[in-house]
Amino acid sequence: MFDQIAGNQRVKELLRRTLESRRVPGALLFSGEEGIGKKLFALEIAKALNCRSPLGVEACDVCSSCARISKLNYPQSDDSDDWKDIIWTDHTDVGMVVAPKRVLLVNQMRQIEREANYRPFEGKARIFLIEDADKFNDQSANALLKVLEEPPPTSHLILITSRPAMLLPTVRSRCQMIRFSPLTVNEIEQYLLQTKTASRAQARLRARLAHGSIGRALESDIESFKRQRDGMFKVIEALASDDRALLLLSSEELNSGGQKDDYESSLDILETLIRDTLMLSLGVQDHQIVNDDLRSQLAKVAESINAGTAANWIAKIEELREQLVVNINRKIATDALLLSMASG
Repeated sequence: MFDQIAGNQRVKELLRRTLESRRVPGALLFSGEEGIGKKLFALEIAKALNCRSPLGVEACDVCSSCARISKLNYPQSDDSDDWKDIIWTDHTDVGMVVAPKRVLLVNQMRQIEREANYRPFEGKARIFLIEDADKFNDQSANALLKVLEEPPPTSHLILITSRPAMLLPTVRSRCQMIRFSPLTVNEIEQYLLQTKTASRAQARLRARLAHGSIGRALESDIESFKRQRDGMFKVIEALASDDRALLLLSSEELNSGGQKDDYESSLDILETLIRDTLMLSLGVQDHQIVNDDLRSQLAKVAESINAGTAANWIAKIEELREQLVVNINRKIATDALLLSMASG
């Protein structure tokens, strides 16, 4: 049932109307950010079309057909050769392909074309998911065009992507696109609480860090994030108090051997802290503050800086990001950044 998936109420209503009309397109394109549930919606469509005890037009989620469609049999190894075929669910009419490496393969599309022309083996419809459809190259995309243009009446293809602009126009034009929206902070927080994935305090922070993606909320390492954030908060305090010795020490820590891999994520966190400080200084609403658990500390910093200063700090960090494209000395660049920020 769609209601078991968090967020995207507009999409749920659209898909319900589509199922009620009994005119599910042969080719759908689900587009939207990573980790917002596009694949779950695609599997829900597959279940609805094959459910043995449907609830109206939706799947019951308890019959044997629904249970088997929910189980994708991913290969157990990382060997790319094991990922070159259709990955079937426990249901013989529902499968998915993923890119074995960087691109989707011509042979995978030929497999889909061949399988799509078979009548359903046990259900009412055959459904094929193509994950990360933006990984088509010209050859694999062209190999799929015929079945996209004239899919058999009992087969449906669902292309899933976070970058629809990367698809060839000839592919996009043959699909009905459905756009998924990022989830709200409250939707993610409620999902984490309902599934008992996080404590209330952690759920609040995870939801605010997720930028609309449940997948990101589930995968985030909160303890590691807090350690990085503690270091970046020291930078904020040092900037507010003009403690240049502490700024240079922070630069040293940012560029130490154990922190190099976290350098850019630390810049992300620093920017977020500055933005939160800016928001507090402007008196914005609570839900716009990412690091809400540090509200009182950030409010103290906000008292000693103005909005113009905070905006200037963010601009300087973005300038450094542009320089990271070339092979610069990060330690020297970080020293220069923090001392420049201290100067206003």
